[in-house]
Amino acid sequence: MSYFAEKRREVMLHVEGYMLDTMQTYLKPIDTNWQPSDFLPDSSSDTFFQDIKLLQEKAKDLSYDLVAVLVGDTITEEALPTYESWLAMVEGVDKSEQGGWMKWNRHWTAEENRHGDLLNKYLYLSGRVDMKQFETSTQYLIADGFDIGTGHDPYRNFIYTSFQELATNISHRRVASLAKKDGDTLLSKMCGVIASDEARHAKAYKDFMSQIFAVDPNEAMVAFEDMMRKKIVMPAHFLREMGLKIGQTFGHFTDAAQRLGVYTAIDYVEIMQQLIDEWNLAGMRDLDATGEKARDYIMALPDRLIRVADRMKNPTMEYKFSWINA
Repeated sequence: MSYFAEKRREVMLHVEGYMLDTMQTYLKPIDTNWQPSDFLPDSSSDTFFQDIKLLQEKAKDLSYDLVAVLVGDTITEEALPTYESWLAMVEGVDKSEQGGWMKWNRHWTAEENRHGDLLNKYLYLSGRVDMKQFETSTQYLIADGFDIGTGHDPYRNFIYTSFQELATNISHRRVASLAKKDGDTLLSKMCGVIASDEARHAKAYKDFMSQIFAVDPNEAMVAFEDMMRKKIVMPAHFLREMGLKIGQTFGHFTDAAQRLGVYTAIDYVEIMQQLIDEWNLAGMRDLDATGEKARDYIMALPDRLIRVADRMKNPTMEYKFSWINA
């Protein structure tokens, strides 16, 4: 094992003890946690068909872009097998069933699994979506995998998950708000509870990364710089529809999100700034020349990206997704 990998393994083992002590802070007990059936029409109820009709009536008024973003978000959530296997390949994660990080991975996956399950069933019942096209895109996304630039490095992976969970929290929270404005209070509640999960998970990964910064600040800083230079890509960046090449649909999905204000270039910069503040990069000590150089790059980046974001025009090109019936 290389010195690099051995040091990462030691740090991960150190942080693993802290994670196991705090794990239940960031996860909810399974027996009392919400489940998709809490929000969906009960098929055993005498009012089942009336309930579906009401759900469809409310879904009719959702804007085209909002349905497109919701479908893209759902496909992203449904690609969970990719994310679980990706986290299992991180250096320093004990692959045994009893390993602490694998325990976290399974429990995190179990909570996340409910998100795609709930939204998938809502989309099916809504009548707004061509489920064959939706399901094909989902299968493609899982089959195509993804390359998010983290490799097997735990530091880069936890920086990514810290960022990504904050981004998904924003996206689901804003979809909830827009659904409420369009009169779909059920969808609003669904996206609200999903956003709450994402917020808790973001806190977990940010906390774990704080522990890494405390014991290995230089390497953690260099990893953060590297991820910022590469830019954080979304898990669904390979998103495509039937008959299209890898990633061809992703740009149209993000355009719709930008138009609606669900997730924007400004949000990207604000998340970065939040991580800089939470990890107290400005006050960090014991950095060598490489670590200081990495910090200088990170600290200057938000202002530079804000200037770029301010010059960006809101995308106006409409696109007809194969997923949407009307």
